[in-house]
Amino acid sequence: MSEALTVSDSKRAFHRAFPHVIAPVYRRMVDELLVELHLLSRQRGFQGDALFACGLIQVFDSFSRGYRPAEQREPLLDALCSASGFDAADLRAQRDTAMAAMGHHSVNEVTEWIAQQGQGAPEPVATALANVRRPDFHYSRLVAVGLLSLLEKAQGADTKDAAALRQSAHDLAEALGLLRDRVDKDLTLYVGNLEKLAQAVELMEETVAAERRKRERKQAEVTAPDPAAPEATPQSAAEPPAGAAAAPPAADAPAAD
Repeated sequence: MSEALTVSDSKRAFHRAFPHVIAPVYRRMVDELLVELHLLSRQRGFQGDALFACGLIQVFDSFSRGYRPAEQREPLLDALCSASGFDAADLRAQRDTAMAAMGHHSVNEVTEWIAQQGQGAPEPVATALANVRRPDFHYSRLVAVGLLSLLEKAQGADTKDAAALRQSAHDLAEALGLLRDRVDKDLTLYVGNLEKLAQAVELMEETVAAERRKRERKQAEVTAPDPAAPEATPQSAAEPPAGAAAAPPAADAPAAD
């Protein structure tokens, strides 16, 4: 994309690609990713490698959880990426490959890879770790989230609590040459915002459910019979219907001879 394009241009491209109403609880996530992807696409030292892909997909999947209608989630990601010249399908494929590779290695092995500047790591993790060492490497919070998400997928990670995994991510980021304070701030903000979003989504779902129950009660009241209305009783066979002519009196029986 041309460097002359502005954030407003990217936003217009996004809305052309995704002309749907976005619920308020998800708008902040969309706006922040739009701006971040726009700015990253214009950094000369930035590369859309596996760490970036893992971070972006992790952030999107986490913050779009519960999005309705569900079938619009992937088109939403496609529009966010394409608005700044990224390919969502390619990024998700990179992420899936890296995550699958991590499932065969431990956190200790990841530490060894970093100490050896990516040597011994499976692709595309090796390339991503090597990129961090480049003099023109451009850091973003998505790199920190990507590193954390890879650690969460490693063997043995499920035996550690969330705080211990974040500590490991901080240590590895520092070993890579990243600023520890910056990584700590970004991961703390990421986890805190996830908790806030989960609460907001839960509140939204409770509100929607309450409104649905309210509508169902009203509908039931409309269709239910009125108990004060008199019940219709069947007409007696001996009583002619209203307005009908009375039957003629029976003729006198003839006298016996």
